Amino acid sequence: MRFLIRFIVTLIALYAAVWLIDGIEVVGTSAWVAYTVMAVVLSLANMFIKPILKFLSCGLIVATFGLFLLVINTVVLWLASWICVNLLGIGFYVDGLWPAFLGSLVISAVSFVLHIFVPDDDKK
Repeated sequence: MRFLIRFIVTLIALYAAVWLIDGIEVVGTSAWVAYTVMAVVLSLANMFIKPILKFLSCGLIVATFGLFLLVINTVVLWLASWICVNLLGIGFYVDGLWPAFLGSLVISAVSFVLHIFVPDDDKK
């Protein structure tokens, strides 16, 4: 159930990022298929790749008072887009560093706000 809630929140956050940021776009495929596949890939990247990146860069995270986490979020979004486009053939494009950075900010902000309103099963 928790994965499903995170998936839906990620789906909504991705839609907001595409809507708000120039340079993030869905091209060539059905929009819902692209959003769904990208949400799955991004959720899996956040579950498996992001903890490894955090562990490997924990010194930089501490030295920058957590600001390096923005770089990690940017890299994970860009990597998820690359996986969708090049390996899965889904047209979810992130066209460069700045759209990836701004998109990661939008996705983080929307996810944070939505998680405030969505109950967490673990905190009962």
